[in-house]
Amino acid sequence: MSNSATDRATLPQTLWAARGRHTGPAPEEVLRRTLRRHKENGDVDDFAEPPVAEDATLRVFEARWRAGGTVTVRARLTLRAPEGRPQGHEWQLVAEAERPWDETWPSPATLFWPEDGTGEDGSWDHHATVAGLRLRQVNALPADDKEMRRRLRDAARGSWCVNVVVHEAMTPDEQGRLPLARLLPPGLRHRVVEHRAAPHQFRAVNWALKALGVEVPRGGAVLLPPDPAPEAFDGREHSVRSVFLDGTEPAELVAALRHFVTLPWPLPQGAGEALTDLRENWTLMTLQEELDRERRRVDVYAEALEAMTKSRDLYQQAAEQALEALAAYRDVPPAPAVPQQRPASRTPGALQQLTRTFERLKLTAKGQRPPAPQDPPETSADDASDTSSSAGSAAENGGPEAADGTDPSS
Repeated sequence: MSNSATDRATLPQTLWAARGRHTGPAPEEVLRRTLRRHKENGDVDDFAEPPVAEDATLRVFEARWRAGGTVTVRARLTLRAPEGRPQGHEWQLVAEAERPWDETWPSPATLFWPEDGTGEDGSWDHHATVAGLRLRQVNALPADDKEMRRRLRDAARGSWCVNVVVHEAMTPDEQGRLPLARLLPPGLRHRVVEHRAAPHQFRAVNWALKALGVEVPRGGAVLLPPDPAPEAFDGREHSVRSVFLDGTEPAELVAALRHFVTLPWPLPQGAGEALTDLRENWTLMTLQEELDRERRRVDVYAEALEAMTKSRDLYQQAAEQALEALAAYRDVPPAPAVPQQRPASRTPGALQQLTRTFERLKLTAKGQRPPAPQDPPETSADDASDTSSSAGSAAENGGPEAADGTDPSS
């Protein structure tokens, strides 16, 4: 999976998302009590706890309410038990509205968790991944420069929250040491982590922020981009030159926060899965929502049935064409057999040449017809007298053969 910001889907403007840790012993009981109280007060229309496996380490809570009296909001909180870590239960909360989120709407966190969030039940506003950070308090930066850089880097990496670094121009009074989150609109209040740098940490904090590509003005504030940040991000557009820590509303900082949260940021790691889980596994539905869901199911089944019918017709047509082709093939007379060629002789060269020569002589002898028999030539009188003279001379000379060719001694 790529870590590039451009490879992930953007955060919808209708989504409110946050996560943290609860340090108490029984956070599911705290959630049940809080949701039950809000339902009795009319703050939420209904809530539910979908069943899970008995041995599961996950608990799920759903709630539905109408923001501003008209806009339906569906929210889902998942609570996961710690796995070998004593830091407490981790929670993730996603809430999706029917239209873009309004910062004046109540914070979904305070509809699931108690507003104070402290006491014997523990607190729910601890940062999910960075130990020592709180969502609704001032988080002083470490004195060690390297530790400061590590904390800011870890806080920005894949964070579901908005991290703001505030530099104190001078040592504030008791009112100025209070968190700025209490002065923010409800929709932003529990999505902001405030990091506070002391006056003497000005150089150190900007050295720590150099890796993130931003810089905090002296006595001002800067918003940290998520890591990785989009290529078009400009830190100068999200820095505030002056933040007065006197208890008054930080108007410039609120304006920068408003602009910051409306940018098309990539979905943080895990937020996309949580949003999909909210949309696809939602169980707290009204009668109209159940009817709409069943209608969508009918449409899906109808489309699937139509696709199956078309596929069946195509298979049937192909089978018919195959049968026709087979019948036509059977009606065609068989083609004459092609004589099989004899393999070439592997006789050695001299013997092969001699064999060819005998075959030629044989063919030549067969091709010639024998000559017709001829009558013996007639012997003339002169020839006969010559023959008799020759025979007589031979007899007189005592030749072994007689004139007629027979042996006289026989």
